[in-house]
Amino acid sequence: MQHHDRLSPATLAAQGVGAEPMPHRDIVPPIHMASTFERAEDGSLPGGRIYARDASPAYDPAEALLCQLEGGAAAALFASGMAAATAVLLALEPGARIVAPRDMYWSLRNWLIGFSTNWQITLDFYADDDELAALLQRPAALVWVETPANPTWDITDIARAATLAHAAGARLAVDSTVPTPVFTRPLALGADIVMHSATKYLNGHSDVVAGVLVTRATDDFWARIKTARAAGGAVLGPFEAWLLNRGLRTLFPRVRTAAASALRIAQHFEHHPALVKVLYPGLPSHPGHAVAARQMEGGFGAMLSLRVRGGAAAAQAVAARVRLFRRATSLGSVESLIEHRAVVEGPGTRCPDDLLRLSVGIEDTNDLIADLAQALEAGHSA
Repeated sequence: MQHHDRLSPATLAAQGVGAEPMPHRDIVPPIHMASTFERAEDGSLPGGRIYARDASPAYDPAEALLCQLEGGAAAALFASGMAAATAVLLALEPGARIVAPRDMYWSLRNWLIGFSTNWQITLDFYADDDELAALLQRPAALVWVETPANPTWDITDIARAATLAHAAGARLAVDSTVPTPVFTRPLALGADIVMHSATKYLNGHSDVVAGVLVTRATDDFWARIKTARAAGGAVLGPFEAWLLNRGLRTLFPRVRTAAASALRIAQHFEHHPALVKVLYPGLPSHPGHAVAARQMEGGFGAMLSLRVRGGAAAAQAVAARVRLFRRATSLGSVESLIEHRAVVEGPGTRCPDDLLRLSVGIEDTNDLIADLAQALEAGHSA
């Protein structure tokens, strides 16, 4: 057994395990800028690389660490979370059948609808685990799961979804951006592929756009995914890969701190008179709480949503009054963000128009609570 196998995931991340030992014994790995690599006299590749679009040493540390954290066989960095997700779908054969959640990341949902038409893909959406089970009475090629699902934080039972998917002849891919490997390891629950928008918690500083896939097996499907990455040029720059690897080293304390704060905020405002509902899987009132408690170890993530009494206008007014939360799209960074999600998603959105999506950062929890309280109470008392 290797020494790494005996270490906790938090230690592996903090140590940056995955970086190759450097001749100078660097604590921080260097940035590998090379775009191409020299062949030997006989035409062989002694360095094992041909071109950075196929494989760059800049990716090695983060890919190796994420394999360790997710318990996978291989990982691949991409230029964005969307690039990672679409690479999985582009690896399917034309005419395949996809089963995906009704409520999921809006941009990917829209892309899926267009993709299914252009590639003659059969696309079915499920609302809950029971509807997923019903849809998988027929064969499928891929089941996509996002849990907790943006922006209502619905929970899908990953282990059950894996059993159903495999019985239907499908692979299970899980968007695990929100829980991260800190709280959920989908491969251990039966998933075949894990996707992260690494822009979010994995990097954690709002200064990198990136994505990653981790696979259970390096099979033909994985080879097609890697080909899609190289052929499409959906690769990460070396400096961005270095920043991502740096962010990963603080993943566990950042995510644990933010999740603990999110739970306190959800509990504090659960019965606030200015709110219709607080959506957070860590609350026993959340319909997916029991499943979340089973598959999310140590926390429930740092995302929650508030449904504001009074509809869209009231929600927008609350967002306008916050002083500490930043009004911006994205999630998973050290600063706390808030947005009126229906406006962001635009026409055709399924998001309730009274919903405010919160990404809780690592600020002092009492300061965040006070900021939300003054924003809610100013409107409620008016």
